[in-house]
Amino acid sequence: MFRTALRTVLAHKARLLMTVLAVMLGVAFVSGTLVFTDTLGNAFNKQSAKSYKDVAVSVSSYASNEKGPDGKKPEPGLSPKTLDEIGAIDKVASVTGRVDGFAGVADPDGKLIGNGWSNTGTNFSPGKDGKDAAYDFTDGSGPTKAGEIALDKSTASRGEYEVGKPVRVSTNGPVKEYTLSGIFTTEDGAVNAGGSLVLFETAVAQKLYLEPGFFQNATVTATPGASDAKILDAVEPLLPEDAEAQTGTQLAAEQADQIERQLSGINQMLLAFAAIALFVGIFLISNTFTMLVAQRTKELALLRAVGASRRQVKRSVMLEALVVGLFASAVGFVLGIGLAVGLRSAMGSFGAKVPAGPLMITPVAVAAAFGVGVVITLIAAWLPARRAAKIPPVAAMSSVHAVATVKSLVLRNSIGAVLTLIGAAGIIAGASAGKDGKLIIGGGAFFSLVGIIVLIPLLSRPVIALVQPLLNRLYGVAGKLAGQNAVRNPRRTGATASALAIGLTLVTGLTVIGVTLGQAIDKMTTDNIKADYMVTMASGGGLDESAVEALEKAPGVSAVSPQRASYLQIKGEDTSVSAVTPGDIQRVLALKTRSGSLDSLSGDAIAMDSDTAKSRGLKTGDTVSVKYQDDKTARLKIGATYEANEFVSPVLISTDLVGPHEAKPYTPEVYVSMDGGMSEANELALVNALGDNPAISVSDQQDIRNMFGGMINTALNIMYGLLGMALIIAVLGVVNTLAMSVFERQQEIGMLRAIGLDRRRVKRMIRLEAVVISVFGAVVGVGLGTFLAWAIGETIRSSIPGYVLVMPWDRIGIFLVLAGLVGVLAALWPARSAARLNMLTAIKTE
Repeated sequence: MFRTALRTVLAHKARLLMTVLAVMLGVAFVSGTLVFTDTLGNAFNKQSAKSYKDVAVSVSSYASNEKGPDGKKPEPGLSPKTLDEIGAIDKVASVTGRVDGFAGVADPDGKLIGNGWSNTGTNFSPGKDGKDAAYDFTDGSGPTKAGEIALDKSTASRGEYEVGKPVRVSTNGPVKEYTLSGIFTTEDGAVNAGGSLVLFETAVAQKLYLEPGFFQNATVTATPGASDAKILDAVEPLLPEDAEAQTGTQLAAEQADQIERQLSGINQMLLAFAAIALFVGIFLISNTFTMLVAQRTKELALLRAVGASRRQVKRSVMLEALVVGLFASAVGFVLGIGLAVGLRSAMGSFGAKVPAGPLMITPVAVAAAFGVGVVITLIAAWLPARRAAKIPPVAAMSSVHAVATVKSLVLRNSIGAVLTLIGAAGIIAGASAGKDGKLIIGGGAFFSLVGIIVLIPLLSRPVIALVQPLLNRLYGVAGKLAGQNAVRNPRRTGATASALAIGLTLVTGLTVIGVTLGQAIDKMTTDNIKADYMVTMASGGGLDESAVEALEKAPGVSAVSPQRASYLQIKGEDTSVSAVTPGDIQRVLALKTRSGSLDSLSGDAIAMDSDTAKSRGLKTGDTVSVKYQDDKTARLKIGATYEANEFVSPVLISTDLVGPHEAKPYTPEVYVSMDGGMSEANELALVNALGDNPAISVSDQQDIRNMFGGMINTALNIMYGLLGMALIIAVLGVVNTLAMSVFERQQEIGMLRAIGLDRRRVKRMIRLEAVVISVFGAVVGVGLGTFLAWAIGETIRSSIPGYVLVMPWDRIGIFLVLAGLVGVLAALWPARSAARLNMLTAIKTE
């Protein structure tokens, strides 16, 4: 039986090709994901270990504004005295103090090099030999004067900077010009993430990022043979309360764990989509083996007649599946390795630098690839194998293929109907439960999807019957035959359409949710922001006060209000507040007043959103006691209440009131309205007023809308790309079904040719059959996906103001058109094969 199974596989290579492709693509996704994340994890872990190789102890300070028991504020960081005391510890070789923060460098076009969050600056800290062990200079040397900086090699290359040339650098303040003293290489994580690193002279860095004479962090190196743990024990008593120390080994292990957690998220997401692709592949594999068994009825029955038992016949089909699974898994694993290499290279094209390291092919990846590929194939082939074992020997005397019994179809439809109803009830119940119903919807979605898949052969007849008159009218005999062929074998049509239905369910659900959220966010933005421009830091940090002052003086500006993040203690309770410009805030944001007037902010008053005021039992006109960040107190009046707004905090206060109590104000954005509204001239006026600062973004209203809605579109595009694998497998399923259908209908096609159906109409018949099956699957998927999107939307409606379900009819139309196109493309080869059949040979074929 083993030899029989092997010969059967070799005899049906072409028919099994689609099955091999389906398994191969799924396995490639799984193995590629595992190899990619293992390789990345290994590379980053080695880089982490390398960067902490010479670090005995690392000290970090976390400056606090809270006063100590003695009433004094703690020092802002590590003092030179503390570093000297650490340096005096036995077997400590050196102590290097560091301060760091944001530093942006412009490219030749004046645009920021890097992505903002990974653009950093720190101090050059040379030892007695004039070198800083953290940086290897390839040209020039480190900065030793206030007007000098050094750049990492990648940034210098992208900016086309040479030693001795001027470089414009932006921190949180105005742009300043420095002379480039040197170019270096480094293992710094920010640079490896595609950012930039600027080295300043130590005094300059301290002034920029902390306070003169103080450091945020310190690195301690030890003499050979010293114990890191003992040095740590000696360092800890010398540290202020807001500082902590760890050994280099601990830090490396901690960073490795962090890397593993970050990669596990990517790993799980990619594996989830691989699972979807394999789930879709099950229908293709099962369909293939079902048709092969049906076509080999006489052969299998003859085996039974000459003595083969049911178990042997079943084992024969399962052995075929095993051979196919092993071969497809082997090829898929090799493709997966190629995919991992491609993903690693693609990261470089997005600006991220992956540390050098070998490709990691672990036993787990190998076992997972072959385990998944073989198991999925065997599961998919089990039912066809079971049917093959039931073929009676008497069938060898007849040419009738195994046909599903009425009893089996009734049982299948009954089970499908029950599962679908249970699933639909779960989805509706989850939607009714609101934000707590997501898990219920997930369970309901699973049962609904399984139920629809089981029920889909029954659905095929009435749904396709609806379009049958249109096919008859437009395409005549070819259209009539195509519709009849599509429902002739409902099991096969259902299995083929199921693959497309699963893919389109996910794509449609994601699209409806994504478009709905996008429009809700877009409406929220346009309804609430009246300003022409929003000014922010590219790093996501706060703007310097000099930027706000420059905007106020810019020509053509009619209103400027920062949205300065701060906090107060109101009646003893910490409260987030937005410090704004009275008078101008109403002109840049659409704040709906519930009571009082926002004009009161110009005096000793605050405004509070109505929800917060209600929860605290306050109202307009009440006077409350507040404590500022510097612990000074005051009594302020509630001058107005307003409707809660996503763009400001629950409490508004004048910048004039809170400003004197803040040592370092934090302003994440500034809203600006201009005379004449948005225009190139007005935008240029703001850019020039800010000193053409590459680190400051000036966004108009469309940019603001894109900023808030762009993340959703990006996420959707990523999802579409990942789900593309499942859709490719679904397309292979259509090709496979048609090819098998043409093969088993050779005699029928020969008769049609003999009675006058020309080759052109034969091709049209096969193409229309493919289109009907594809569009049928797409319609089922679109319907179920929309239902799921509605239910999920109900769980998030309360947390998103203005949420209204939006049906993206244009995209749904594109999905249906693409499904039809899939049918046309999938039918190219089968239709050509059908049209080229020899008429007489086909008529003689059984």
